[in-house]
Amino acid sequence: MLKNLLARAGVVVLAAAPLLSHAQSSGTTTAIDYSGLTSQVDFTTTIAAVMTVAGLVTGLYLAIKGAKVVIGMVRGA
Repeated sequence: MLKNLLARAGVVVLAAAPLLSHAQSSGTTTAIDYSGLTSQVDFTTTIAAVMTVAGLVTGLYLAIKGAKVVIGMVRGA
């Protein structure tokens, strides 16, 4: 069982070695520039739609809660 565990650990180390050696050999780390992709995306309409749906759900919740309060007052009278 220990031999099997050591064999699997060795496979993991061998699989990760090229990734680690590439990261070490590059010297300086530079971040990937996504500005070309993100500058063309506009989320204003999506945000407006999500906020509208959230407002409608909130209004519906308040109407249901108000109806329950009124029904409770009528029953208590």
